[in-house]
Amino acid sequence: MRVKYEVMVKEFARILEKKGFCREDAQSAAAIFAQNSLAGVYSHGLNRFPRVVSYLEKGEIDPKAAATCEMQMGAIERWDGHRGFGPLNAKKAMDRACELAKEYGIGCVALGNNNHWMRGGTYGWLAADEGCIGICWSNTMPNMPAWGGVNRKIGNNPLIMAIPRSNGEHAMIDCAVSQFSYGKIEDCRLRGVKLPVPGGYDTKGELTTDPAEIEKTWRVLPMGYWKGSGLSIALDLIATVLTNGNSVQKIGTFGDEIGLTQIMIAIDPLKFNTVEETDAIVDEILADVKSSEPAEEGAQVYYPGELELKNMKENKENGIPVVEEVWESVLKM
Repeated sequence: MRVKYEVMVKEFARILEKKGFCREDAQSAAAIFAQNSLAGVYSHGLNRFPRVVSYLEKGEIDPKAAATCEMQMGAIERWDGHRGFGPLNAKKAMDRACELAKEYGIGCVALGNNNHWMRGGTYGWLAADEGCIGICWSNTMPNMPAWGGVNRKIGNNPLIMAIPRSNGEHAMIDCAVSQFSYGKIEDCRLRGVKLPVPGGYDTKGELTTDPAEIEKTWRVLPMGYWKGSGLSIALDLIATVLTNGNSVQKIGTFGDEIGLTQIMIAIDPLKFNTVEETDAIVDEILADVKSSEPAEEGAQVYYPGELELKNMKENKENGIPVVEEVWESVLKM
């Protein structure tokens, strides 16, 4: 089943307005959710929407709260999200980081006490659309064992890096530091497919590609094993130090995944290069990657972000694929 992008935005906005958002914020938030599904990141679009509505109903997200700047010093600022709606606060913070980058060459907004930002790539792409290099990350609740451990002590803290191209075909890596995000694992379970490679441990303590087994144990695998584990810890340390906000450990005491800590960094390459020079550098590197000999006959090698561009084009033309039971649940809200 496929649903038109405009229809998805309309339904999301209808529900969010009924849950306490003003009309403008409901429309902006709905567009972020629908754009995530449009880009093929269904786990953080439609599939995540019912959970966010449940947080609104429980009062864990304040639809009226907006992030505010608490401290500033030149190119770096500390903001408080007041546990408002994560995507809108994160967008506001990255917009501000880009403003700082245009002035200073680099801008950093450390955003504490926010809620889940959904798809981190939204904010990397936002920076790239402004002509900036975007770097951002978020911590999470404890949902992954540290390397060598069994119980969940660290987060699969998503990390995003986006590099702009003037034609809008940006390069961007958006990844949790687990082998697969929980959203991706849930998406595979809903579609009844296995993970392409082992993504965590089953109830017997063995590595598995079965998403349902991993959801039972919550023992996801850090990407790169000990490297992903170390990266997760470092990202949490930096974010918590810069915001004096909530660490992964503290978020784990809240019951639900709320009060998260996020970092938004924007860098303006125009301070060093012309747009044409930046384009030439990026185009040359990506063209070399694309010239790779595919490992499988008939396949091709993609640069980071290319598949999302492909998905956006196809889904805009043909409609967004949806899990029918999830879509029906949204229509009934």
